[in-house]
Amino acid sequence: MTPRPDPAPEADQDPAGQDNLLAMVFAQARRFGDRPLLWSKHGGRFHAVTWSETVARARDLAAGLRRIGVADGDRVVIVAENRPEWLIADLAIMAAGGLTVPAYTTYTVDDYRHILGDSGAVGAIVSQPALFRRVWPAALQTKTARFVVALDPPDHPHDDSVAVTRWDDVVAEGRANPDDIDARVARLNRDDVACIIYTSGTTSHPRGVMLTHGGMLSNCAGARDLVSSIGIDNDIFLSFLPLSHAYEHTAGQYFPMMIGAQIYYAESVEALASSLREVRPTMMAAVPRFYELLRQRITKDLARRGGMAARLFDWALTLGKKRYQRGGRLGPVDSLLDWPLERLVRDKVRERFGGRLKGMVSGGAPLTPEVGLFFHALGLTVLQGYGQTEASPIVACNRPGDEQFHTVGPPLKDVEVRIADDGEILVRGELLMKGYWNNPDATAQALRDGWLHTGDVGHVDGRGHIVITDRKKDIIVNSGGDNISPQRVEGLMVLEPEIGQAMVIGDRRPYLVGLIVPDSDFMTSWANTHAKPADLAQLAEDADFHAAIGAAIDRTNAQLSQIERVRRFVIAPAPFTIENNELTPTMKIRRHAILAEYGDRLRALYGSAG
Repeated sequence: MTPRPDPAPEADQDPAGQDNLLAMVFAQARRFGDRPLLWSKHGGRFHAVTWSETVARARDLAAGLRRIGVADGDRVVIVAENRPEWLIADLAIMAAGGLTVPAYTTYTVDDYRHILGDSGAVGAIVSQPALFRRVWPAALQTKTARFVVALDPPDHPHDDSVAVTRWDDVVAEGRANPDDIDARVARLNRDDVACIIYTSGTTSHPRGVMLTHGGMLSNCAGARDLVSSIGIDNDIFLSFLPLSHAYEHTAGQYFPMMIGAQIYYAESVEALASSLREVRPTMMAAVPRFYELLRQRITKDLARRGGMAARLFDWALTLGKKRYQRGGRLGPVDSLLDWPLERLVRDKVRERFGGRLKGMVSGGAPLTPEVGLFFHALGLTVLQGYGQTEASPIVACNRPGDEQFHTVGPPLKDVEVRIADDGEILVRGELLMKGYWNNPDATAQALRDGWLHTGDVGHVDGRGHIVITDRKKDIIVNSGGDNISPQRVEGLMVLEPEIGQAMVIGDRRPYLVGLIVPDSDFMTSWANTHAKPADLAQLAEDADFHAAIGAAIDRTNAQLSQIERVRRFVIAPAPFTIENNELTPTMKIRRHAILAEYGDRLRALYGSAG
């Protein structure tokens, strides 16, 4: 056997080359010491936790978890909003020999029961009392859960079957009884499972995806290579997507630590605009719905202001799009006109994001090309990416300076992609999952001959960029045999100011029909103008309001081919939300849930034609 070479001096060792995530984080903590790592807001201002403090707290919590019975291979669920304790708990569970099982804060008691039961978790770590009141009853209904560690446990009925322990008490116990964390970390290999992340379930019950240390480290290394051209130096990340989602778990947590960045946790999605101005991030990741809402907000603000401000904005947008269409170049006259617009318009738009953003990555769902081009024309770098939880999760992303908004860019470094005969996108590399937890049949379907069968359909263009056309399961095949992408149609519809959400159907039908949720601002404005109550359920039955929505659909149809056009529609009496199970926690529509609620109304639109 060839002896393993001595490791390189720590200062020179590449964090991506470590054997596991903990080794990477611990090495970075020794390097950066008392530099700030995690920032959270309380008492009206942000407070920092340093690298050294983060690791020390994780070590104490890990030792405490061992004292309350966490053994090697045990699963522990985390239920918390984005905050320093989330990362500390994640590190501690792995350092205690366990596997982290992240869970969304929006889940119901039944959801938590499924996650706890399916994973066989021995316990959970919970932040707020409101979350405890949903997690603890779920834990009582499972066979394996023995404890809940809570930052602030509320009063609750006594039950010996599931112990309730305060976070501070577990940490104190671990500090008083240190454990040999380093020996345990040294035994972890890149092929070992680090966490089990449950998919958000757009079409079926969530399944546990086993991600490895090497898969996530490889993904972070690919992301580092991606952004290297725009510079990596004292970067600031603003974290607001749920850390229980693989996208934020990797790109918003471990990637920043790999490049020595600082992570600020946003107070809430509602306070995001103020957080952007206060934190002034250099990088951030978001889902397409975030960019769509920002675009709507910016255009509505300008429409209200009107006058010269609106004209200058339109001018800047037009010239920015022209520059993109001409490969980054403008003619002499346009360049002369564009120069003052950089100061008068684009700088002000950039200030909305803090003024120093180097790049924003969009992932989790398809970004409508028009939205990406909108921000690009206004001087902001938006990089559309593509991935799946099963790929740790990033597969591909547009590179800075080579943004093609109809594509998701080329594969990341060390990622192979090929297209199957039926158009399905296949992926291979260290980034792939180990498999689905306790589901060998599903694993065998997804992983075949070393390739992940993504279920997405697309092709690779002449530049090496991946173009995704749809999900295999979501593709609409109409009665004429034509394939139609519902995401493309829906993405264009929600760009209209009257439309907030949309879903279309038409499988084995002669044409598409749609379910529309009106934009809330438009609904309020229209109701006030027409002296009607701003009640969606009532307006959904109003003929004039229906005609206003129809006019917006007509504008969308003008951009679509004949087979893609929406011929009839109904207005939903309530929005799609996470709470009513019609949106995933990352704001993707749950088609099966929406069809269960509105399928009869949509099918009735076909009448004798259906």
